[in-house]
Amino acid sequence: MRTTLLIALTTIVTTVTPAVAAEPTDMLKQRVDRVLQILAEPGDNRAEIRKIAQDTFDFEDMARRALGPHWAARTPEERREFVSLFVDLLERAYVGRIESGRGGKVAYTGENVDGDEATVRTRVVTAQRTEIPVDYRLHRTNGRWLAYDVNIEGISLVNNYRSQFNSVVQSSGFAALLDRLRAKEPDSAASPRGPARSRRD
Repeated sequence: MRTTLLIALTTIVTTVTPAVAAEPTDMLKQRVDRVLQILAEPGDNRAEIRKIAQDTFDFEDMARRALGPHWAARTPEERREFVSLFVDLLERAYVGRIESGRGGKVAYTGENVDGDEATVRTRVVTAQRTEIPVDYRLHRTNGRWLAYDVNIEGISLVNNYRSQFNSVVQSSGFAALLDRLRAKEPDSAASPRGPARSRRD
């Protein structure tokens, strides 16, 4: 599942584009080509991919959704630290496994656009020729489409983290969650599991 999610995430990584919104599917296709190009280049390209990802994902919105009802009570300082730690968690979970994305292909099967919200449906074809449905949730912000969630076989990345973060906060408090993130403990939360399904907040 980690390998599958990695392929899904890396397909929406790209270079910074002008603030003109392309259609979501067209944008994703361009980004797939760029990712494949990066993966084909020799050497360690993690720094480049990390920078590109920061310009592509709406990390603050992902973090807000992942923290769920506990976000509202946080101070600006707590929110900034949580977003930073959440991004670090994603990087440890996925960027460190970037090589696993080699050999994957993506087929585009549909697109729904409703104003500034969009879903792009794809099927990831792994190097082992396994086909896995992957849906991308995007919204248009400042003229660009940004990804804020990825669904794999109906399992939401954001909802999966939300469930685990909520469990920690309810049992031990928000400070304990920050401590665990600082200590790099929640790596077991790296891949979706369980029946959590995506929903709009």
